[in-house]
Amino acid sequence: MKTKTARKLTFADLPRDYAGLCGIHLPRPIRDKADLANATEIAFAMAGFEDRLSEDQDDYLDLVSSLIETYEDEHVKTPKRTPLQLLQYLLNEHGLNAADLTRILGASRNLGNAILRGERQVTVAHARKLAERFSLPWTAFIE
Repeated sequence: MKTKTARKLTFADLPRDYAGLCGIHLPRPIRDKADLANATEIAFAMAGFEDRLSEDQDDYLDLVSSLIETYEDEHVKTPKRTPLQLLQYLLNEHGLNAADLTRILGASRNLGNAILRGERQVTVAHARKLAERFSLPWTAFIE
């Protein structure tokens, strides 16, 4: 029987070399929720430290993230969101408001409010800035 790891990993717990990381969690296709929980735990331990990852850690995180994405694409049903709903969700999750959106876009004072009210569309240039800020493909923000 597969089980989730017993303790919560932190970035400080992780080896800097690929072989050491494989000793903690060997990347392989995810087949069930326990596999998903283990892979997600190590990915979350590395998340937010992208600027401090060694080359091996970066490669490992890329692989584990791809395995998670593949499993979730096949097994996790998420409701389809419009680009505006996605933007509203991301702002809420990050504790940001319309003024913060305006600053992210580097635009005039009222643009964030206008976009969130549906009065203005996100341009390709805006989508690229949002993609950079939220680490998503720019196409996620375009209708």
